[in-house]
Amino acid sequence: MYFLCKYLAGLLLWLTVSGPAIAQPNQLTALLKEADGQNPSLKITQEQIEMASSQIEQVTSLQDPIISISLLNYPTDSFKTDQTPMTGNEIRLAQMFPFPGKLETKGRIAEKKSLWFASAYQDARLQIRRQVKDTWYRLLFQRQAIKLTIRNLKIFEDFIKLTETRYEVGKGLQQNVLTAHLQRSRQLDQLLVLQQQEEATLAELNSLVGRDTDRSLEIDSQLKSVSQKFNLNELQEQVVQKRPLFKAYAALIDQYKAQRKLAHLDYRPDFTVWAGYRWRDNALVDDGTDFVSAGVSFNLPVRRKQRAAAVTEADSALQLVFRKLNNFRNQVNLEIHQSLTSLEQTGKLVELYQGGIIPQANQTFQATLSAYQVDKVDFLDLLNSLMTLYRYEIDYIKALSDQQRSMARLEAAAGLEADQLPEPSTRSKG
Repeated sequence: MYFLCKYLAGLLLWLTVSGPAIAQPNQLTALLKEADGQNPSLKITQEQIEMASSQIEQVTSLQDPIISISLLNYPTDSFKTDQTPMTGNEIRLAQMFPFPGKLETKGRIAEKKSLWFASAYQDARLQIRRQVKDTWYRLLFQRQAIKLTIRNLKIFEDFIKLTETRYEVGKGLQQNVLTAHLQRSRQLDQLLVLQQQEEATLAELNSLVGRDTDRSLEIDSQLKSVSQKFNLNELQEQVVQKRPLFKAYAALIDQYKAQRKLAHLDYRPDFTVWAGYRWRDNALVDDGTDFVSAGVSFNLPVRRKQRAAAVTEADSALQLVFRKLNNFRNQVNLEIHQSLTSLEQTGKLVELYQGGIIPQANQTFQATLSAYQVDKVDFLDLLNSLMTLYRYEIDYIKALSDQQRSMARLEAAAGLEADQLPEPSTRSKG
């Protein structure tokens, strides 16, 4: 019975230290920082930013000038340079200039596209933080549930010894001994399930922070309750400024507005300016005076249907973005509402378990144990009170875990940690 008494004392101590959470555990903070720098999906998004940024210089630059060399009007019977005055060699340089405004508009499109990726990257960092926190608090629950189950197994060892002793002296039933063994086996089964879940969750956490999935992790943290209070209307009003993806959608809207402007500009012709120099043979009758020439050419934008289709495409794309933005805003408001509701409900559960259910279940178990020792209740009553206490303990730490996970979802949905993100790592460009 020594371990049983020690367990009851430990339970009371555990309930007193599971107070409100004040700050993130150091381990979680380190994991969040590691995920921010090593998460594979974030690295992909970083490459998209680099790729989009590199397009700005490309689309705003003029095309390369064209140089051409021509051998003109050589007679086919002799190929001599001094036979006809039209014969000569010419070099020509040409440069195409888009209609004014086209290059600037293309640059704006590329710039807004780059801003979309940059803002989407910031939002993705928030979502990765949410995933890390969610996995972390699931892992904490599983680790603590495993400890509780192992502790319960040790109590069953005491129960088995107690029932066997009482059976040997004729005060107990063999059925009680068998029942104690059966319940211990069930607890072992529960332990195996929890250990399997814990291994899978740890692998998921390692993957999120860019580690090998089989890497071990020692945890020195305990689940704590959340003390922060939030107002739904304030969260939904502030989210447009806090969530980076709203900034990303604003950039996307500007991008397609510029795309529409470019489609209208495409009705205007581009022009090519050229200059040439022709040199001739000095033996010609006119002493082979050299010629210079210059000119300008335009493309003819006669494919009106093609250009009208481009305008229609840009208009449709712009409307699509507005609809996506509206849908995203609705989804965010719903997620904030659901997360806040879950946070409040789990908070009430935590208070109920901590302040009422578990102390009452503990008192019931202690009273039943005392009554069993003087033969006032049977073994099944004692066993039932122990299992009830165990289930409530599991439910309590599950409520703590769910509360923290709801908080993580709320932080990500409302962008509460957007101003706390560390500066993203930058690559040196060679």
